[in-house]
Amino acid sequence: MTGRPNTRDVSKRGDGWAVTKPGAERASAVLPTQAEAVSRAKEILANDGGGELRVRGKNGQVREQNTVPPGSDPKKSKG
Repeated sequence: MTGRPNTRDVSKRGDGWAVTKPGAERASAVLPTQAEAVSRAKEILANDGGGELRVRGKNGQVREQNTVPPGSDPKKSKG
């Protein structure tokens, strides 16, 4: 690992909800619903050692961010 956190984004695009890795040219998965895309992104992160999941609303703004185990939470506070 390069010291950068393992991150996946879930965002809306024309053909569904995409799971993407920042800097990647293609989506890891495109699913019909946001819930399915979030579930798949969690699976991908868990299989890759954990990391950060950012869920973007239809407007592109991050509306939720979660740490998927066994990744380390970047914040030292509870929650």
